[in-house]
Amino acid sequence: MGKGGDASRMQRTPSVMERLNSLQLKFEARQKLQGLKNDMLVLKNIWFKKLQDTDDHAERLEGFYSGQAHAYDSFRSKFLWGRRPMLAACAARLRNQENMVWVDLGGGTGENVAMMSHYIDLSRFKQIYVVDLCKSLCQQARLKVREQGWSNVTVVEADACQWAPPEGCATLVTFSYSLSMIPPFHAAVDRAISYLDREEGLLGVCDFFTSSKYDLPLRQMSWARRFFWRSVFDTDNIDIGPERRHYLDHQLSRVWEFNDEGSIPYVPYLRAPYYVWIGRIPKLETLLVENKVEAPAFFPPSFLYTQSWEDPRADEPHLQINENDVCLTLTSGGCNSLHLCINGARKVYSVDCNPAQSALLELKQVAIRQLDHEDVWALFGEGKHPRAAQLFERDLAPFLSQSALRFWRARLHYFSDGLYYHGGMGKVVRVVQTLAQWLGMGRQWRAVATAPSLQAQREAFEQLWVVRLLRVAPPLLLSLIADFAALLFFNRITLWFGGGIPLKQYQLILRDGVHMSAYAARTFDGVAQATHLRRDNYFYYNCLTGKFARDNCPAYLTPGGFRKLKEEGGLEALTIVNGFFLPTLRARQYTKVILMDHLDWLDDKATKEVAAALAKQVAPGGRVIWRSAAFVPPYAAFIRDAGFDVKCIQRADQVECMDRVNMYASFWVAIRKAKKH
Repeated sequence: MGKGGDASRMQRTPSVMERLNSLQLKFEARQKLQGLKNDMLVLKNIWFKKLQDTDDHAERLEGFYSGQAHAYDSFRSKFLWGRRPMLAACAARLRNQENMVWVDLGGGTGENVAMMSHYIDLSRFKQIYVVDLCKSLCQQARLKVREQGWSNVTVVEADACQWAPPEGCATLVTFSYSLSMIPPFHAAVDRAISYLDREEGLLGVCDFFTSSKYDLPLRQMSWARRFFWRSVFDTDNIDIGPERRHYLDHQLSRVWEFNDEGSIPYVPYLRAPYYVWIGRIPKLETLLVENKVEAPAFFPPSFLYTQSWEDPRADEPHLQINENDVCLTLTSGGCNSLHLCINGARKVYSVDCNPAQSALLELKQVAIRQLDHEDVWALFGEGKHPRAAQLFERDLAPFLSQSALRFWRARLHYFSDGLYYHGGMGKVVRVVQTLAQWLGMGRQWRAVATAPSLQAQREAFEQLWVVRLLRVAPPLLLSLIADFAALLFFNRITLWFGGGIPLKQYQLILRDGVHMSAYAARTFDGVAQATHLRRDNYFYYNCLTGKFARDNCPAYLTPGGFRKLKEEGGLEALTIVNGFFLPTLRARQYTKVILMDHLDWLDDKATKEVAAALAKQVAPGGRVIWRSAAFVPPYAAFIRDAGFDVKCIQRADQVECMDRVNMYASFWVAIRKAKKH
């Protein structure tokens, strides 16, 4: 290299790929700058451009949109949040139809057609009409149609109050943020209904809104919000008052509705209220009003249980479910509610005061209806699904109640890192698994979970150094270990938020003279010694592995159970109730009631109320079962005095293992005596 130095000063010639990457970065930066420029242009038109003083609505629209039509789609994609859920909800209900006609009223640039292609094959539509009164927007729509090559899409510059499709009938009619901009909205809705298919037709609306002073619970707004948002939109001649939706409710049967708030570009903190509404020509059935539900005080923000912690196999001989049964049960994880449907009950009412538990069961219910077995298995068997977000938007969300949709929309990540590691008990499972790894028991832990036989499982369990220590520890050391475990794992906060064990149930255990650590040891030792986790105990197999096995899972996840629910109509028996147990009990007569451990949570006054209600609402010969953390719960006598033959089926101090859960101290059945005249 000669005397040196020259080589170090030589500049390396950039490679072709480096130069291309540099050009790509410059191109992306230029695109972002152009996007920002377009957004500022739209904001200028929205905030500062004065509307034309004319009675001609077409002129007003043209004056408002002409300067921003080319930038319309980019800005609105960050503002009009109701379009996708509306289109997904409509597509989900029409996906099996052919030769449909879709009329998109106030369709603007035709962007809805592009969005709809994500949810349904556009070839299923014989004809799609994008109808708008604004000339500039129609020009953009025609350009988009040519670029996309949509042969079945026609752009029509016309008034929605007067135009009708040449076919004379439409399968789908949509108003996407357009109804609020049509002054004679009654005429527009009436005209759309006049050509809506009376049997299969759907009318979908998404728009901004304010509620009336007294409105449906999930629409209701405060006076300040009503005044603020209506006045803000009124400056652009957009009327977002409640009258339009009330007229839709009057003219059509509401099929689905969702109310929410969405962010506004470049406006921090403020979130504009919007709604999605789907309706059809009135029939006998219609969507009932959904009430606003909130969890009681001190409940965690998510569910406590991801699965039901009562053994349905142990329940079956004592419930004796038949096709005439009307059942009432607590929801919990929802597995056992579905089990009752599989067993052939005529009606199953599943109630829970925690809306998150109802949302979990509702997601299972909708998934069974809308998805195939493999997708349901991935979601609730494995607890993970790589396409969970896509399935949710396309197939599940369009059929969920508003409260369930809101709950799950913010928690779809549960299906990325494992459903069964979330919720109160899921968090405890994750902590215990991590602690076992830290304490050097990871390999033995897995050996217990995967043991090929009960004997191999017992041997693996005895190899855990914690178990060996507890077997040989002197009384004083054992007492110290028990007190430390009770302080760390079995304190009232951990028991409530992790295990769903409230104070009253905690007190029942102590009243029997049982130390919490001894209660837990009795539970886990009995399960390990008497039940084979890998083949026949999906409850604890799930805790040890974070998932179920195909041959070891709740009945609704088995091919046979899934088929009974989906294809044989078993799922139609299920009604999910968001609310408290006692009002639901008082609402109708039942032949079977599953109390679970609900009465352990209540004081004597409340349990006497439940006993009296059971006496009125359970048919003669009807059966009530429950479990308790106490050997003899005091309310057993209240139920007996109310007119039931009460029998204790099992007590934990009299058997090695109660059932596959083995978490309770006693199991009871009560049979309603014939009423005396």
